[in-house]
Amino acid sequence: MAAPLLEIQNLKKYFSTPAGQLHAVDDVSLTIEAGQTLGVVGESGCGKSTLGRTVLRLLEPTAGKVLYNGEDITRFNKQRMFQARQELQMIFQDPYASLNPRLSVAEIIAEPLIVAKRCRSRAEMNDRVAQLMETVGLAPRLMNSYPHELDGGRRQRIGVARALATDPRFIVCDEPVSALDVSIQAQILNLLMDLQDEKGLSYMFITHDLSVVKHISSHIAVMYLGQCVEYAPTQELFAHPAHPYTQALLAAIPVIDITRRGKQLETIQGEVSSPIDPAPGCRFAPRCKYACEGCIAGRMELRQLSAGHFVACPYAR
Repeated sequence: MAAPLLEIQNLKKYFSTPAGQLHAVDDVSLTIEAGQTLGVVGESGCGKSTLGRTVLRLLEPTAGKVLYNGEDITRFNKQRMFQARQELQMIFQDPYASLNPRLSVAEIIAEPLIVAKRCRSRAEMNDRVAQLMETVGLAPRLMNSYPHELDGGRRQRIGVARALATDPRFIVCDEPVSALDVSIQAQILNLLMDLQDEKGLSYMFITHDLSVVKHISSHIAVMYLGQCVEYAPTQELFAHPAHPYTQALLAAIPVIDITRRGKQLETIQGEVSSPIDPAPGCRFAPRCKYACEGCIAGRMELRQLSAGHFVACPYAR
């Protein structure tokens, strides 16, 4: 069996604060196969974006490994990391803040080509920029436009084109459609899926929208307060959610069904625990109706329920 394209092993990212160590990402282990999409979901503040940035070493990890093609990129020196970054790219959440307002569309897309020295002449670079714009559905007439002159969908297409400029194999998509209108969201999602089929790309797709992640992901990792609490193939997770937190997330998805009119939505009770120097045990326990003494005192580790389905909960069956 071929090795996964990307393997995250016991990855940690802590931030020092006056109150102690903030455990933004705490002992996360995941794998992403070539040509597949791993969806990462969870509520705001659970560590999704920090995980994506740490995987790409935009943030330096506190501990753990990130194996890309079997090599630990956390040990790469500056030169080797520069080479690796051409195959490891990112699409940012805000399609306006992530673009330089002083550069035109063509200049933004050309920037990674210049940095990576991918083109031998100005004419070759212009051709490559035009090709990338066509790939992501940007009209040639927009080449000399600036980000503030465009709508959110076109801005995000610029971000996608910029990420594709160096022919990457793996892209972290950090909530790439959350700031867009619903109709534009569908366009960007379809674009990403078409590019994946065409170029064999692998994605880590970070979002809080479960309907979106179901549409695009082959596997899903559910995060809570810096830890992965459940990991499974997409269809398996939606059909048999095992962790109480996952069950609560799925129950909160709006359903167009008149037979459920007036049905009380079951909400998660209690307060979110502090991620600063958290106590041992399940971090969801203070909000979980099934929590017992063992959940609070014991160490929660992912265990296998079925083929490819892992959960960090003694209650789960």
